[in-house]
Amino acid sequence: MGDILGLVGKRLGLGLVILLVISIIIFFMVELLPGDIAQAVLGQGATEDNLAALRKEMGLDKPAIVRYLGWLSGAVTFDFGASVVTKEPVISLIGERFMNTLFLAAYAAVIAVPVAIVLGVLVALLRNSIFDRVANVATLTSISSPEFFLGYILILYFAVKWGMFPAISSLSDGMSFGELLNRTFLPALTLVLVVVAHMMRMTRAAIINLLASPYIEMARLKGTPPWKVIVRHALPNAWAPIINVVALNLAYLITGVVLVEVVFVYPGIGQALVDAVSKRDFPVVQACCLIFAATFILLNLAADVGAILTNPRLRHPK
Repeated sequence: MGDILGLVGKRLGLGLVILLVISIIIFFMVELLPGDIAQAVLGQGATEDNLAALRKEMGLDKPAIVRYLGWLSGAVTFDFGASVVTKEPVISLIGERFMNTLFLAAYAAVIAVPVAIVLGVLVALLRNSIFDRVANVATLTSISSPEFFLGYILILYFAVKWGMFPAISSLSDGMSFGELLNRTFLPALTLVLVVVAHMMRMTRAAIINLLASPYIEMARLKGTPPWKVIVRHALPNAWAPIINVVALNLAYLITGVVLVEVVFVYPGIGQALVDAVSKRDFPVVQACCLIFAATFILLNLAADVGAILTNPRLRHPK
């Protein structure tokens, strides 16, 4: 148990260091953007007094390192400042949208994870068959297609031609859970098509790699049915790489939804990020990027912990 806690502690410490480095990159990349932020917010007709007052209000009259330390100390307590455009606290502006993004990612994950694992087992069981080849072509096509392209294809057929689902995923407070699932089905399906392909191929590769092991050969020589060889012997030992790829794809579901949310006008944090960039609302941009980075690091940590818990060699390193 101590070894596991030590490994988790090391991963967590490394994650915090990486997040600190990312926060520095985010802040100073925004600082290096061309143009005057105050001028962009107030417009060309702003007077020098108004520009100076806004720069003082935003802290632009202070050195960059002082502003970064102040922003970082606030970010630790989830205080990302106020929006330049709406003057609302950033955390209240993006809090609900982040929950919408988490819901969309969870919706896609509930569909994608079991489908990917089942398909991965089937194509490993039917390796080199017609089904395996068709599945490989389909998954390579899905992986190679950009998310926005898949989204527009789904809108064309499911929304425009067949009228089964709405093309715009607008949400309201009074809608039922069934209506919520209906309105968010197309963006969730777009994410599913992207991540299922990757998870299925990794599951297939992990199981096929284990099928050459001596204990698998022994099980086959004993006359064990092929499906039982995979389900009882190969799959339990393949959980470590499968959990790792599932966690990484879950991270993608949360951090890679920007294009999908823009295509379907979904009110998530990705859409908020795009709106903030267009309006040069830099406090919102910095907060969204930091939340994306923290989420990705946490899910990578979860992947490492899952791999440690499912692999005795990692739990008891020599």
